[in-house]
Amino acid sequence: MSPQQTHLAKPDHEAAPATPAQHDGHIEASEAAVRHTRTRWPDDIDVIFEKDPAACNIFEVLLYQGLWAVLFHRVAHRLYRWRIPFFPRLISQIARLLTAGIEIHPGARIGKRFFIDHGTGVVIGETAEIGDNVMLYHQVTLGATGWWKHRGDRRVKRHPTIEDNVTIGVGASVLGPITIGHDSKIGAMALVVQSLAPHSMVVAQPAKLLMKRGQTADLDYQHDDTDYSI
Repeated sequence: MSPQQTHLAKPDHEAAPATPAQHDGHIEASEAAVRHTRTRWPDDIDVIFEKDPAACNIFEVLLYQGLWAVLFHRVAHRLYRWRIPFFPRLISQIARLLTAGIEIHPGARIGKRFFIDHGTGVVIGETAEIGDNVMLYHQVTLGATGWWKHRGDRRVKRHPTIEDNVTIGVGASVLGPITIGHDSKIGAMALVVQSLAPHSMVVAQPAKLLMKRGQTADLDYQHDDTDYSI
């Protein structure tokens, strides 16, 4: 073999350079492995271990009111789809009493690995649709606007559609028949009434200091021009 051939030849054990796609995929897979190792529990429980650092063991997780709200809803929604009257709504109201005010209408469609953290005060309307791997914090509302427009016609889409991998922060309200694109994040106390493209991020205006040590600050017009979309 010539010196030039020796320089160009690669040892058999040397791997070819990874393409950008392969490299990115390896990073994503590694990060996913670091974030969470799949447990032996069903998805509705496993997702709690994945997303809540405070979840130490299965006995604590079984006390989570968000878990019980989801389990009650799975039963109520199935009865609702079978067009059984009264009982789906009864189950949802019992769940509301037992879960510190988590109210999920039996008609709402909820995907896999849905997690409500803390849970208190969550409201999800009848025609809401929620994809897989969605997380809500407490006091989130997935509600409607203008109920009088479609009174008596329950088939009309009145509530939002939340696509996969969306996180909605504390006290946020998403209202109307809008769509929140996959992999989006909605910050605490945000009011969302328009559809969002995938991979969007929206936040509410943060608090402004108006008084410090008893002295009133200038009350100039406050506006944040930062673009939070990603």
